[in-house]
Amino acid sequence: MIDLSTRMLDLGRRARAAATALREAPSAARTRALEILSAKLATAEPALLAANARDVSAARANGMTEALIDRLSLTPARVAGMAQAVAVIAAVPDPLGVETERWTPANGLDIARVRTPIGVLGVIYESRPNVTADAAALCIRSGNAAILRCGSDCLQSSLAIAALIAEALAEADLPADAIQLVDTPDREAVGLMLTGLDGAIDVIIPRGGKSLVARVQAEARTAVLSHLEGLNHTYLHHDADLDAARAIVLNAKMRRVSVCGATETLLVDRAGAERLLPPVAADLIAAGCELRGDDAARALVPAMTPATEADWTTEYLAPILSVRIVEDLDAATDHIACYGSGHTEAIVTTDAEAAERFTAKVDSAIVLINASTQFADGGEFGFGGEIGISTNRLHARGPVGAEQLTTYKYVVRGQGQTRP
Repeated sequence: MIDLSTRMLDLGRRARAAATALREAPSAARTRALEILSAKLATAEPALLAANARDVSAARANGMTEALIDRLSLTPARVAGMAQAVAVIAAVPDPLGVETERWTPANGLDIARVRTPIGVLGVIYESRPNVTADAAALCIRSGNAAILRCGSDCLQSSLAIAALIAEALAEADLPADAIQLVDTPDREAVGLMLTGLDGAIDVIIPRGGKSLVARVQAEARTAVLSHLEGLNHTYLHHDADLDAARAIVLNAKMRRVSVCGATETLLVDRAGAERLLPPVAADLIAAGCELRGDDAARALVPAMTPATEADWTTEYLAPILSVRIVEDLDAATDHIACYGSGHTEAIVTTDAEAAERFTAKVDSAIVLINASTQFADGGEFGFGGEIGISTNRLHARGPVGAEQLTTYKYVVRGQGQTRP
């Protein structure tokens, strides 16, 4: 039997060769592959649900929490959503070859900055089988090859999806090796990917919990595009409209508690707390959310349990919300700067000046005004899907779609110039 190291190096060599072919392939071929994949995902629903049922059954037997089971589970609606997301990505304008800037300096050279693929991406993710389809589709659209390593808990679902991806690529006359899924749950495969597979992998993209991202950042020998935890905040300014506050906070926390865009801490201005917090809290409690508040919040809503320092730094991914009363907007942004992960923050207010001051002071990848943090999603941004929400400050930040998976080169056209 071939050892794992040899197998992984072979994946890397094949991915590098496929990346060259994919970069040179016409846009129409990549679009065609995505259209075929979308159709295959839709028609393969029974097989995908059966594979996912095996993953879910094993996860429950291993004691996985219901919040994480929700992230793992496929339903007919979610399979249809995967197919639709791929169709949207197919319709996204091809980012390759686009001139982002063109100019002529004093030397007379015609210089253009042109988008080009990064090369080979190593994507390491947990729990969500839909990431297999989303990541593959975005890589195909952007002309990148990819080596995907899913969590062992979604391996059966991801293998079923990967088989459809290989079929779609082949039917579009593109190399099936352009998208490869690591087919073993062996954790050593992650460590091997972090070495870069002898230079085959250009960028590692981790999508998962804090421990996964920390390991990738500590051990990777190649560039990392990080997706940190979603320690997201919703801040109720003292003049927030009550109806808007109730609807936004309830959605931001409870629409899906297991997604990275869910609000984990609610901050409320002291001047508006008596008016805003009790009805907002009542809605959350009625929806089954546990509230953990500071002393001031508990004085207004005694049903809350006391918050500890750890609550301000916890991504619950569960129906739990920490609540803090703050003196003003500056105190709210100070809390976010201290405890946030740079992912997504929202303000609810009718004061336009306060909204703009909040967006200027908060240094997170996504800042929303009068909208739920659950809009932190590439699909909602019109990208069709995302490979993650980058909390990096370099290269890409926020939802990472096809355009964000490109780099650039300079094409310089001369008329015989030589440099004096």
